[in-house]
Amino acid sequence: MSTPTEAALLDSLRTVVDPLTGRDFVTARQLRKLVVAGGRVSFEVELPYPARSLWPALGEALKTAARNVAGVTDVAVEFHTNVAAHAVQRGVPLIPGVKNIIAVGSGKGGVGKSTTAVNLALALAAEGASVGMLDADIYGPSQPMMLGVEGRPTSEDGQTMEPLRGHGIPVASIGFLVEADSPMIWRGPMATNALDQLLKQTRWGELDYLIVDMPPGTGDIHLTLAQRVPITGAVIVTTPQDIALLDATRGLRMFEKVSVPVLGIVENMAVFCCPNCGHHTHLFGEDGGRRMAEKHGADLLGSLPLALSIRERADGGTPTVLADPDSEIAGLYKSIARRIGVKVAALGKDYSSRFPTITVSSQT
Repeated sequence: MSTPTEAALLDSLRTVVDPLTGRDFVTARQLRKLVVAGGRVSFEVELPYPARSLWPALGEALKTAARNVAGVTDVAVEFHTNVAAHAVQRGVPLIPGVKNIIAVGSGKGGVGKSTTAVNLALALAAEGASVGMLDADIYGPSQPMMLGVEGRPTSEDGQTMEPLRGHGIPVASIGFLVEADSPMIWRGPMATNALDQLLKQTRWGELDYLIVDMPPGTGDIHLTLAQRVPITGAVIVTTPQDIALLDATRGLRMFEKVSVPVLGIVENMAVFCCPNCGHHTHLFGEDGGRRMAEKHGADLLGSLPLALSIRERADGGTPTVLADPDSEIAGLYKSIARRIGVKVAALGKDYSSRFPTITVSSQT
């Protein structure tokens, strides 16, 4: 029996295309440690974005491609996730340990932004990333309830806070520091400073992504936050309704003005499926998210249904991605999360940590 050559294997493996990027793993330099020992072949695939749910199918496709090479009798494939840090707005200092910050905004309230943000955070974690959640809605924090977390953060050194954890995700929110029914009667500068402290004085640990649930609106506080927070990219949540699209467009343009890449648009409450008869109704209009994406040259990351279960599970502290991980809706959230990971991976990387700090001092 002939021994397979590395060149023949690589040629065959090039036929397997990543459905998320349209590129093969060999050309993308994601295939590593190829070892040929007689008829036994092993290699690793290192992805720069989380996509764990796709590993089994991709692994089988790669094994089949390798077995098509004469002499191959056995194939072993291992997948790894290696998310890199990417560049942010110029002049904004990075958060230690946090590779990428993704802002989830809407331009207005009532479109399901916070529910979308928490499910996307949990979906990224389910796909293999280390994820944190910053509840930046100072006036109406909702992530403590949605993640089922109660209590107050502690401090070991008197200067930084330990984040609380919800379903394994570190989370910081003003909701942990005030009574649940207490109104936040703060002016813009106070709210901005509070958020600045939550972001920079929380011990996040090592995170691939920190999801920031932005407050609704596009006023002074939102612009200030977008300028102070080192954001890798933003996701805009909207419904198909014309008035929601108008406000979402303002949110999109706000991020563009402060040089934050818009990763794409999520259309929420796109269609209602009657649980009794199965009839589909577009209560808030049809294809609004697609039209907005086309108009502004953005990607439509996905569309989510108007479903009672999404609201009930978020209110109950166990969002859909956790409560029903194999459901169609959870699959939609994971699909959007994977697309966000791919979009981030395509951005310019951050190389600031590779350059030494140069100090100039006068000589006497």
